[in-house]
Amino acid sequence: MLRAKDYVLLLIVYASILAAVLFPRLGAAFQPYPQHFLMVLFFLSFLTVRLDEIGALLKRSPGAVVLFTLFKLLLLPVAIYYLFLFLAPAYAMSALLLAAVSTGVTAPFISNVVGGNSALVMVMVVVTSPLVPVTLPLLVELLLGQAVELSFIDMIRMLATVIFIPIIAVEILRRWAPRTLPPLMKLNYPISLVLFAVINLGVFSQYADFFRREPALLIEATAVATLLCGLFAVPGCLLFRKGPVADRLAGAVAAGNINNVLVIVFASRFFGPLEPTVAAMYLIPYFAVIIPLRFYKTRARGKGAKGLRQEKPPE
Repeated sequence: MLRAKDYVLLLIVYASILAAVLFPRLGAAFQPYPQHFLMVLFFLSFLTVRLDEIGALLKRSPGAVVLFTLFKLLLLPVAIYYLFLFLAPAYAMSALLLAAVSTGVTAPFISNVVGGNSALVMVMVVVTSPLVPVTLPLLVELLLGQAVELSFIDMIRMLATVIFIPIIAVEILRRWAPRTLPPLMKLNYPISLVLFAVINLGVFSQYADFFRREPALLIEATAVATLLCGLFAVPGCLLFRKGPVADRLAGAVAAGNINNVLVIVFASRFFGPLEPTVAAMYLIPYFAVIIPLRFYKTRARGKGAKGLRQEKPPE
């Protein structure tokens, strides 16, 4: 079931989105800094996961990591693109971009909220992020017959900054100032809420005029984004269907909680207003996904407990 913290998170997220659209000046000061806020969020998320846990996971399940990476960056995007070519061709490009992007840097935070295997999610972030500058333009060129000019070095530099600097910072603190970690972990949740709010204010305030001019399109884009989140998360969960509940939740989070802010930046540069709008609206299901995942966790564990009681031999 949902906890009070979950309701607070959803309230903060959606209130900040509404405030950005209605009062865009509130978010103007935050517009240049989404990458920096993401780095802080990633730093906070990494506080709960140790590198030795990630190393152990890679040694224990290398096949699962490779399979998920191929699924996330190649197989799923192609399937989603052709599905939308049939269902809603106008949104096929938006669907491809969102399907082909890496696991989001805030996904470990969502995994912690729903009780998933955060080490597994962190591995997916670290593995998928550096590959996106190669796989995403390649898919766009192959599927659309359209070459997208990207600076490979700039993309790698940006992703390396967002992903690896926070990891290094946490490891430095863990080794040289371990006493600072417990206070930071206690502040993890409230600081994360503030960061989610300012990211939303910065992102949505940029599109406030467009949203007010095209309210119907905004609703349509939200529906598409919500559908996409489900199409990502359910197969991600099924990939780990033979594993424990925590791994299934991690698969759903790693597939559904994507780096949509990167898509906003990418689409704004190379495509029209529709693609960044859908990417921006993905923030709504991005956080709302904790509701079905919490219910799934409760139901799955309930079934497991029932099965154990049935298998218990009579006294």
